[in-house]
Amino acid sequence: MQSHEILREVLQRSSPKQVAADLGLSVSMIYKWAEPADPAAGSGSTNPLDRVDALVRSTNDLRIVQWICQRAGGFFIRNPETHGPHAHYLIPATNQIVQEFADLLAVIATAAADNDITDREAAKIRARWEELKCVTEGFVACCEKGNFATLKEKAVALKPLGT
Repeated sequence: MQSHEILREVLQRSSPKQVAADLGLSVSMIYKWAEPADPAAGSGSTNPLDRVDALVRSTNDLRIVQWICQRAGGFFIRNPETHGPHAHYLIPATNQIVQEFADLLAVIATAAADNDITDREAAKIRARWEELKCVTEGFVACCEKGNFATLKEKAVALKPLGT
C-alpha cells in the first residue's frame, strides 16, 4: 500500500479539518497528502510518511522507526532475511529461544532479589526483553516460512547487558 493510500483511508475516519488545525496546516495540504505525488500535474505533496521513509533510508538508523512505534504504544521488530528451507535447524533454534528466555528470567530474578528494582535494573530488563522479542520474532518468521538456515547463519546471540 502506498503512503497516500494509507493517509486517504485515515482521513476517511478522521476529520481533515481537525488534523489541519492540530498540525497548524491548511486543509488543502492535508488533502494533498492523500493524493499520489505528481509534481508535473501539480497534485499531491510529499507527505509525512514518505518523509519519514526517506529519513530512515538516508540515515539507515532504525531508532527513528523504533521511536514512532514506541509513541504508538508498540515496538518495532525487523523482519529476518530468509533464504531456503532447512528444517533440520529447528531443534537448536528452539533451544536458543528457551535459553534466551531463561536468561531474561535470570536478569529479572537478580534485579528483584532485594524487592527493589532500580532504574538501571529496569533498563537492563527492558533491553533484554527487546532483544528477546527480536530473536523470537526471527524464530517465528522462520517457522512460518519453514526456513531455519537464517537462524543458524546469523546465530543471534544476545549480548551481555551492560556492555
